[in-house]
Amino acid sequence: MTEMTLSEFLRGLARPADGPEGQETGLVSPAALQRAAQQWGLSLRQVELQALQAGLWPERYWRNRGTLGRQGQLTLLESCVAVIGCGGLGGYVVEGLARSGVGRLVVVDADRFAAHNMNRQRFSSLPGLGRLKVEVAREQVAQMNPAVEFVARPVHATGENLPGLLEQAAVVVDALDNPPDRLVLQDVAARLGLPLVHGAVAGFLGQVTTIFPGDETLSELYGREDVPAHGAELSLGTPVVTPMLVAALQVAQVLNLLLGRGVLCRRRLLYVDLESDLLESFALDSAG
Repeated sequence: MTEMTLSEFLRGLARPADGPEGQETGLVSPAALQRAAQQWGLSLRQVELQALQAGLWPERYWRNRGTLGRQGQLTLLESCVAVIGCGGLGGYVVEGLARSGVGRLVVVDADRFAAHNMNRQRFSSLPGLGRLKVEVAREQVAQMNPAVEFVARPVHATGENLPGLLEQAAVVVDALDNPPDRLVLQDVAARLGLPLVHGAVAGFLGQVTTIFPGDETLSELYGREDVPAHGAELSLGTPVVTPMLVAALQVAQVLNLLLGRGVLCRRRLLYVDLESDLLESFALDSAG
């Protein structure tokens, strides 16, 4: 079976989108895509790529068209992002990337869900208590977007294993919860030439910045000497609204990086204080 035959098969199952602007574009339903994947022995991600290349839209991404465009959606499906941490920030980051159509996610977290996670962590629930966070996340991502290739790594990220964990990624997301591990991640990402999207939360406060190789942003924020073992989250706690917002801002930065568009928060800190209704961006003083 040839590529053209698969394209013709998909066209035969496509339907016009609602409204005049969609009449020239075929939409392919999730069921039709799954049928094609089974018939051709391909992954769902491969079939979605074929559909977009043939000028068709997988129906799940149709509402992305005005912002991302067909080429942008193709780029996301072809991309790999590593998310280090799958807790308060990481869970919402993973969901945002999966729903956006990022084709491959490498998610690293050695922790298991506990009852105190349920006030804020996206994939936490009573049935998941005691289970590995990355395994629960993989199951739930498969339900929201089964085209995503989800690579679960139930390990603690270290300077030794991070190079292997990040080897296929185009962008890395910092969803960790302590400064020492964040500094290690910044250093490894820099050695590998990878941009890093940092996010942190504590109480109603949050921050986001994008770090390129050569930048020392986290070193400037946390220092290199007498680095605190824990962030302010340990004392201030975290209501759910803060990681939801900060994770959304991180996802937006990742999409801008992958698509080569928009404004990157590099050498700047995007700071939020939800209790004071404050959202501002300010420059970091020293040059990278």
